[in-house]
Amino acid sequence: MDLFYQDETAKKNLLSLYNALHDTEYQDEKIIRKVKIEDVLYKNFKNDISFEVNGQVLVLGEHQSSVNPNMPLRCLLYMGRAYEQLIDKKARYRTTLVRIPTPEFYTFYNGQKDQPLEQELKLSDAFINPAGNNSVELKVKVININSDKAHELLKKCDVLREYSQFIDTVRVYSGEESAIRKAIRECISRGILADYLKRKGSEVENMLIAEYSYEEDIQVKQQEAEQQGRTKGRQEGRREGRQEGRQEGRQEGLILSGRIFQAVKSNPDLTNEQIAAEVGCESEEVESTRKMFGI
Repeated sequence: MDLFYQDETAKKNLLSLYNALHDTEYQDEKIIRKVKIEDVLYKNFKNDISFEVNGQVLVLGEHQSSVNPNMPLRCLLYMGRAYEQLIDKKARYRTTLVRIPTPEFYTFYNGQKDQPLEQELKLSDAFINPAGNNSVELKVKVININSDKAHELLKKCDVLREYSQFIDTVRVYSGEESAIRKAIRECISRGILADYLKRKGSEVENMLIAEYSYEEDIQVKQQEAEQQGRTKGRQEGRREGRQEGRQEGRQEGLILSGRIFQAVKSNPDLTNEQIAAEVGCESEEVESTRKMFGI
């Protein structure tokens, strides 16, 4: 979310979000310290929201259009990278206890599939041996920020409410020519993220076009993978063939498309051959991705 990290209003928005989550009334943006976390899952991939509050609380969050059960694992990786930045290397070896900000984990969901108002994802659900001793637990609070769910958080945080309204407007125009541009114009006229969209309307449009193209690409690749799995299963006469083909196709398509997309967006001046060498694929696949995403 550019609104909560790179934009000139980011600290103000983060403070508003924190106050809404904790029923506090802090006004001084200086207590907010943005924490940049990168290179966790693969090159150039980072989470959406990372900030420290008054040296006491570390908030890590992501905006998602789907609820992923691996979110606690990802947050565990994010947390480690964040503490690497916040805690002095020498302090880790002191004989006295090193005090660290308390971590909190959130996922802000606004996908179109019906999900509960709130739910909790736990790292321990992924443990092979959940009864193990001296293990760690990490809980992620998933908050449904779709407007129709009317979560209390939206009443307390104006920027989050307006963001949700903006996404609703984009969906209203979905399928029409220049849908995102129309949604931006309507939201400006209605006072929804008006200042932000006036300043960054074209950037938002390009970002959403790339995002929706990416999602469509993944869906196509999944459909192709399922077809390949069914064909493989028929040829081999085994149920295992269908399952293996679907699983491998989904995973490979998702990972490769995501890596190419992120690499191209972060290094737009590199050639297809250079991107292919970095990602580990064929230059034709990079070229295909550039055309599909328009990048």
